[in-house]
Amino acid sequence: MTHRGNCILPRTLIELREVNFAIEGRALLKNINLQLHEGESLALIGPSGSGKSLLLKLMAGLLEPTGGEIFYGGRPRSSLSSAERLEWSRRQSMLFQRNALFDSMSSLENVIFPQVESRGLDHESASRRATTTLEAVGLAHAASLYPDEISGGMQKRLGIARAIALEPELIFYDDPTAGLDPITSRKIIVLIRELQKQAGGVRSTMVVVTNEMARAYQVADRIAFMDRGELLVTGTVPETQAHTDPRVRQFIRGETEGPL
Repeated sequence: MTHRGNCILPRTLIELREVNFAIEGRALLKNINLQLHEGESLALIGPSGSGKSLLLKLMAGLLEPTGGEIFYGGRPRSSLSSAERLEWSRRQSMLFQRNALFDSMSSLENVIFPQVESRGLDHESASRRATTTLEAVGLAHAASLYPDEISGGMQKRLGIARAIALEPELIFYDDPTAGLDPITSRKIIVLIRELQKQAGGVRSTMVVVTNEMARAYQVADRIAFMDRGELLVTGTVPETQAHTDPRVRQFIRGETEGPL
């Protein structure tokens, strides 16, 4: 936490300053400025192909910007040693858009594997944590089943279980409700919110990419809108709903006529 006057402000975990990303001269992200605060849930919204998933990967350290700078804990990522970058990677987890589950592993094995490989836990400890995590997401009964033996909603919950089993401080969710029916989508977001509070009452920090406004309103403390590689932080849910930018207004209302 940082102090300003009599106010206690959340610590900035990740900051992007004038971040650009281009491939073969084509600008995909343009002058992105963003602060991600400890314990908050940030929803990234915007048209398909606007750069939301790309921005998520940059924040997670899976890609490097071609311009600007990304700061981790107030330090430029480019100045961090390999050991320091590894430590940051261990503090975070990511749910990929297509879940990235291992088809040849059971549900339980899918949750055990990253704990052993990424965290170095022994198999017994990882198995205990995996079992507890599967119970938390309502999949204890599916521990021995393989991904192709469970429904799409269950696969999504399995992906969430694998992500949170690592007990990360920071979780990146890339479109966690894609392809799910509205009821299952709502349940997934409720689950994500419930799992945000960790042991001791500490909230993990989340970034959630979504194209569904109902889900964005449900999950977000703060919302940021992307369009053609540009980012506009629209604020809280009420601030976003009252925003005057015509692109934002068109998107959140789902209107066919407008600048998008």
